[in-house]
Amino acid sequence: MMQFTGTPSHSLHQIAPFSIPTMNKNQIHQARPWPGFPTSKGLASFGDANCMEQLLVHCANAIESNDATLAQQILWVLNNIAPPDGDSKQRLTSAFLRALIVRAAKSGSCKMLAAMANAHRNLSVETHTFSVIELANFVDLTPWHRFGFTTANAAILEAVEGYSVIHIVDLSSTYCMQIPTLIDAIANRFEGPPLMKLTVPGVPKDVPPLLDLTYEELGSKLVNFARSRNVMLEFRAVPSTHADGFASLIDQLRLQHLVYAEAGEALVINCHMMLHYIPEETSSPLPNTNSNPYTFQPTLNPSLRTMFLKALRGLNPTIAILVDEDADLTSNNLVCRLRSAFNYLWIPYDTVDTFLPIGSKQRQWYEANICWKVENVIAHEGLQRVERVESKSRWVQRMRNAEFRGVSFGDETVSEVKTMLDEHAAGWGLKKEDDDLVLTWKGHNVVFATAWVPG
Repeated sequence: MMQFTGTPSHSLHQIAPFSIPTMNKNQIHQARPWPGFPTSKGLASFGDANCMEQLLVHCANAIESNDATLAQQILWVLNNIAPPDGDSKQRLTSAFLRALIVRAAKSGSCKMLAAMANAHRNLSVETHTFSVIELANFVDLTPWHRFGFTTANAAILEAVEGYSVIHIVDLSSTYCMQIPTLIDAIANRFEGPPLMKLTVPGVPKDVPPLLDLTYEELGSKLVNFARSRNVMLEFRAVPSTHADGFASLIDQLRLQHLVYAEAGEALVINCHMMLHYIPEETSSPLPNTNSNPYTFQPTLNPSLRTMFLKALRGLNPTIAILVDEDADLTSNNLVCRLRSAFNYLWIPYDTVDTFLPIGSKQRQWYEANICWKVENVIAHEGLQRVERVESKSRWVQRMRNAEFRGVSFGDETVSEVKTMLDEHAAGWGLKKEDDDLVLTWKGHNVVFATAWVPG
């Protein structure tokens, strides 16, 4: 568990319970949408997940083709069979229903639905801003993040054995939540604790989870925690963002690498569910200047993800860890994206019943974060659509193309992960695919962990 010292804040940030109000007769006609269609009492046959997915697909197609009548008919059905406080598949469908209406309201392509949304519904998702203690407890609720923390820390400890200086670049969506456990482990090394350097991109994230601290305040807490474990920690936040492939961060790392590489400093790149926010579109041509971290790339407009990984390889890291969600949400086709998202995001809805009671604040925060992801995948396009998760196989190919070589996780790592999973519901599992580890839920891939060294 995350081990920041301190006491929880008494003034917790509050959010309104997330819900999608049931459409009333002024919003969706209560008459049956087409002749012979069953009444609301006869809609039970439409309640299985496959049928809900098909209805969402038809609704998306109707909105994209500006067929307001058909879209409104399908929305009538979905609103009756998928209440926002129903079972897991109903809540999932309700989130997608809401996202489709947001898309219609944003694009204006389906004017009747857009007018309905703007006039009658508050469609905003209110995500929670966490305190450090809240976020630490929140990520411990489920293996979704703990799996990556456990595998990454074990691989890092093995890779940096014997080094007196360890520089960790933490590209994480969870604000260094895995670092205290790593500090604890490093503090107990047989050869004594090393000097630790921790570098993070210091621009506040605009995606959940959100934290109520600045990076400077977070760094101060981490430094104090490390000191309490007799570990010297240097913390640095470099203003940098995923939107441009962390270009300024890479630039700074290249300068540091030239200074410290010969001194025997271990460089660790820890990527935890952050790289999928880097745009995968082809970039614009880049000027050939020494200050640009990507100048070694040919001017063939490679994607930012490709450029970023090539830049990481140029740093010659001791080890690079890549942990992310195992799905593909990158398609430019809305229906393809909807299907992929629906067949992946049922998992967090299905698991929540095993660790959070109905009506709890943490459950509201948890499901609001999922709804934010659904909306971003479905309702947005272009640079606003930042949730662009790629499958493990695609990331493995990207890493190999960047001239990284995969390394296996050891038996001790596997044992640690299994021990951690024993603390959670029985549906969680672990499997090994080649050199990689994959977290599963009821046999379905959820999160993957991979480890890489320069090839």
